[in-house]
Amino acid sequence: MNRDPAAKSMAEVYFLYPGYKAVRRYRRAHWFYKRGLTFIARIISQRAKYRTGIEIHPGATIGRELFIDHGTGVVIGETSVIGDCCTIYQNVTLGGTGKDKGKRHPTVGNNVLIGAGAKILGPIKIGDNARIAAGAVVIEDVPENATAVGVPAKIVRINGIKPSSLDQIHVGDPVSQRISMLDDRINQLSDRVTRLNMSYQDNKEQKKEEGNSFEDL
Repeated sequence: MNRDPAAKSMAEVYFLYPGYKAVRRYRRAHWFYKRGLTFIARIISQRAKYRTGIEIHPGATIGRELFIDHGTGVVIGETSVIGDCCTIYQNVTLGGTGKDKGKRHPTVGNNVLIGAGAKILGPIKIGDNARIAAGAVVIEDVPENATAVGVPAKIVRINGIKPSSLDQIHVGDPVSQRISMLDDRINQLSDRVTRLNMSYQDNKEQKKEEGNSFEDL
């Protein structure tokens, strides 16, 4: 009710909202899954998928107040972890890459918003209060309070400020940025030394030629 301005009553949410129904049935399926009754858990989750269009594996770990808006096409994998008060829009995938074993799916922090059509793949971490833009494909960690956009996703803001570098992993790291600046400066100085050395050799050759000309006279 708090996060969807289209919701007119609690009865509407309870009886008609597929996101609410999917999460409610996930809670029931997860209860069976944790007790080793995986077949029953999967029956519940598959029936929920057919009824809502949302597939949540009963092995996933989901915190309080998950809001799935619209919901059609949402897929949440078995080893996914979702924190409290997150919002997920339609056609979002929290999936695997097919090459990982054990922990195969993302870990999403608290108060994260994931836009429509976004794909978050692999055992990566999405920090608290992060924002994943619609259609983004995220394959690397996203820090807290960051906004990730694009395919593959890049960090465009952290705490509302544009980073000086769009490096997905080391963005916002002042040590890394300083090392990069020093490396550029070293390359500039190296080029300057090379030019000075060439100029010195040219002058030396020129003076040598001038000396030979004087002796000929």
